[in-house]
Amino acid sequence: MNRSGLIALARDLSNANGASGFEDEVVSVLRRAAAPFGVLKEDKMRNLYCDRHGNEAGRPVVQLDAHTDEVSFIVQAIRPDGTLRFLPLGGWVKAGVAGHRVRVRNALGEYVPGIVATTPPHYMRPGQQDQLDLSAMSIDVGACSREEAERDFHIRIGEPVVPDVDFRYDEAHDLMSGKAFDCRLGCAAIAGTLAVLEGKALAVNPVAAWACQEEVGTRGAAVTANRVKPDVAIVFEGCPADDTCAEPYMVQTALKKGPMLRFIDARMITHPRFQRFALDLGERLGIPVQSGVRAGGSTNGAPIHLSGLGVPCIVVGVPVRYIHTQVGLASAADLENAARLAAAVIEHLNADVIAGF
Repeated sequence: MNRSGLIALARDLSNANGASGFEDEVVSVLRRAAAPFGVLKEDKMRNLYCDRHGNEAGRPVVQLDAHTDEVSFIVQAIRPDGTLRFLPLGGWVKAGVAGHRVRVRNALGEYVPGIVATTPPHYMRPGQQDQLDLSAMSIDVGACSREEAERDFHIRIGEPVVPDVDFRYDEAHDLMSGKAFDCRLGCAAIAGTLAVLEGKALAVNPVAAWACQEEVGTRGAAVTANRVKPDVAIVFEGCPADDTCAEPYMVQTALKKGPMLRFIDARMITHPRFQRFALDLGERLGIPVQSGVRAGGSTNGAPIHLSGLGVPCIVVGVPVRYIHTQVGLASAADLENAARLAAAVIEHLNADVIAGF
């Protein structure tokens, strides 16, 4: 899979609707992309697995993880005026939610365009604008009553809502923009890794596991880890870039400087020997890579590294500016290098190396 193919896959994954618990469209895209690389299976939660062609019994298992869901919303109620009350699925930058376009799935399975609305500033009480919360917002699909919302727009409660954003790629500056880069870029990176490894003789068995419901508590990965039973794991993530918000000496996740491997976050201390192995390998092979120490955030590495009797994990993060908002910004080169690094790590793993961790 060349860069153009990787970008095309990132586009299809980004544009797919995949709120937490409603990842069906994303799974369909991944099924098409991963079909050449192995045997595909799903579980009852719609986690998707790819057992790579050429895997043999008796080898150590390397789990490749990324999550298929995106920060999103769910319809909680329909107000008498036809607007929709909603709840967040995942952690949003609340100040940036109002005024953006969204897509609301209806009872027919269609996605209806809507706008996240608030009371106009002209009608707000003094200080109300400074205290704006999601509970003060609504989604307006254009209905003028609850009856119209249900009858003509086929709106019903319990349906998912996602940002209404189309993927774009600026080739001149190697910049991708779109929704759900956390973690659709990681999903694409797994396919890119399998493509790099295609036909190569390995001493380990890579098993891809695209997990659901990460944004609401890393739920899908708790299941995938129990099914795959990995000896080690590589977790892909769209991770928050800090090059526009941190002091220069603190920048550890910049665009166009390669994937970022974290030493720690809120729920996992990265396995130090596996982490150093990957960082040293990247440097030796000339693959650009960054490292970071994170005070917050977490990934599917949290449940995976505590599964079984303990699993050494690393997190390969593709830097994304403005994560957990409607639109992210990322570099295709970083995505490509994330796949290159993961493939190189897998090619250099064997039972003795893993035992050394």
